[in-house]
Amino acid sequence: MEEHPHTAIDTDYPRPVKLDHHESVRSHVRDQVSLEVDRLERRIETLRLTRGPHAAIIISAYERMLERKRGFLLNWDLRDGSGY
Repeated sequence: MEEHPHTAIDTDYPRPVKLDHHESVRSHVRDQVSLEVDRLERRIETLRLTRGPHAAIIISAYERMLERKRGFLLNWDLRDGSGY
């Protein structure tokens, strides 16, 4: 197969890519994590209405996950204006 100079990748000098500087990546990550936060909040509310034997343990674990995700959004300044 013939190699074209405009499609060859120069591996001798890798170009550093800072993904957190690309707005499309930041937007995608913000949207994804925000969606996960919304889902966890709904799960917690559903579990609060459920009187299952392990609901409290699951709620506690989900709340820790929720706080970590919110912290990630705050730490990377990815808040979407909805309060987290």
